Amino acid sequence: MMARPLPSAAAAPHAVPAHRPDPVPADGLDDDGASEDQQDSTPAKRWTRWLGIVFALAVVGLLAWAARRVDWQAVLVALRSMPLDVVAAAAGFSALSYLLYASYDLIGRAWIGHKLAWWRVLSVTAVSYAFNLNLGMLVGGLGIRYRLYARLGLRGGQIGRVLTMSIFTNWLGYGVLAGGVFLFRLLPVPADWHVSGLALQGLGAALWLLVAGYLALCGWSTRRSFTVRGHKVHLPSLGMAGVQLALSCANWLAISVVLYLLFRGAVPYGVVLGTSLVAAVAGVVARLPAGLGVVEAVFVTVLASRLPEATVLAAVLVYRALYYLLPLLLATGGYLLIEAKAPRTPAQARPAG
Repeated sequence: MMARPLPSAAAAPHAVPAHRPDPVPADGLDDDGASEDQQDSTPAKRWTRWLGIVFALAVVGLLAWAARRVDWQAVLVALRSMPLDVVAAAAGFSALSYLLYASYDLIGRAWIGHKLAWWRVLSVTAVSYAFNLNLGMLVGGLGIRYRLYARLGLRGGQIGRVLTMSIFTNWLGYGVLAGGVFLFRLLPVPADWHVSGLALQGLGAALWLLVAGYLALCGWSTRRSFTVRGHKVHLPSLGMAGVQLALSCANWLAISVVLYLLFRGAVPYGVVLGTSLVAAVAGVVARLPAGLGVVEAVFVTVLASRLPEATVLAAVLVYRALYYLLPLLLATGGYLLIEAKAPRTPAQARPAG
């Protein structure tokens, strides 16, 4: 996920970027309440952080234990048997997914009316997305994205609203697709998950209601902004919300096509889609970089009755190489290039002394 994808609207996130021209909160909402530092100092916040660390360590331990029983020789054989044309097609859909995700910030550009060139917006978003997937939301999705936009001249308030729009866009499509998968039982749930089909259908219906509620607010609410926990959230038009929904759905579908191709049609697309959506959230909840091991575990568990474990792991490892590692290498170069080519501010241009 992955894309991660993970929608993440729900996907969760404090790194302070080195260059920050406007002191606004990193979540991108207009701040009408206490500062983020003050909020983070509460006992509840500290306990939440420690519980998250303990949970992540427990997940790492379980994954290390599970990895010991994997037949890695069989996985290597499956990797060597992967056709190059399949890998090339999967790489093409990976690139398409990155382009779709990068387009989220073009919606933000149209929403707030900033004048940064469209190609700069796409490059900043694609670079930050690769870092986001591999290093986490705080580093890639917020820290690096904020810094690059600031280096290119956007003010803090503008950056915040673009980031907010991107987060909502990502999870809006997730809600529609995951809601449909759960509501119509497209995903076979393993018996050891102890989750009833009725409960999943209820979750699917709830996701659809949330999306419908957002669209209704955008289209017919007389109030165009709301204050949530001290932050002001501005609503886009219904047409813009429709573009959000279309782009986000297309992105999550493209991510699943990458995996479907790597499984070479041995698993129905609907099952691959449902599994990738579950894996995206599982990776976020586990709070491990790139959901490492968690995504693999979800696919192995769900597809155990359809494919050998080695075949599943080989496909997901190639997916990781195409969707996570290769883009990270390219994004590192892209980040350095944007930094080097960004206009210098008057303070930076002034000689020392």
